Amino acid sequence: MTDTIAKTGPVMPQLNAPAPAFDAVTTSGRKTLEDYKGKWLILFSHPADFTPVCTTEFIAFANRADDFAERNCDLLGLSIDSHYSHIAWMLNIKEKFGVEIPFPIIADLDMKVAQDYGMIQPGASDTSAVRATFVIDPEGNLRAMLYYPMVAGRQIDEIYRLLVALQTGDEHKVAMPENWRPGDDVIVPTPATPEAAMARADEGYKTVDWYFSTRSL
Repeated sequence: MTDTIAKTGPVMPQLNAPAPAFDAVTTSGRKTLEDYKGKWLILFSHPADFTPVCTTEFIAFANRADDFAERNCDLLGLSIDSHYSHIAWMLNIKEKFGVEIPFPIIADLDMKVAQDYGMIQPGASDTSAVRATFVIDPEGNLRAMLYYPMVAGRQIDEIYRLLVALQTGDEHKVAMPENWRPGDDVIVPTPATPEAAMARADEGYKTVDWYFSTRSL
């Protein structure tokens, strides 16, 4: 079994399936996935505390924390560093950059959460979590995964846009086109039968062809 795992790589979580459960020490006390039931959660990993790219990402997440909160979404960081390293880094960011980190950070020294979420990528690092981001819905299902290399920081505005798009899709049963922003038209579900396809042009949508129709919200 061990040889099989080594050859195939880490087990990856699956979209639209329950997110891996966790019970971990954080800078705000012990946290479990169940604690976030009824809320959206952005769980994101970083390679290490006291590193420059990670510092810029944490500052950006902190600056948008209120926007995520308004969307019923909590933020939760993680790295394979100690609880006290996280605290020291948070205090350093406040001292040096004037930014207070308002969300918890998981101390994952045993790599349990990182392994369960596929944050350890052997091609990038065997001992650090890559820049992975997971969007988990209020039912505890994994709805999106984003992976970035060690050398490139995430774009937090895009993660927020993705959250809004997922929430909009759930509420209105629609899809969002490339670079969709709130206020833009959304895509209507494609007809599932020939009869429905023939009727689509008369349904009042902005229809280019039977498979491509949009509407405003």
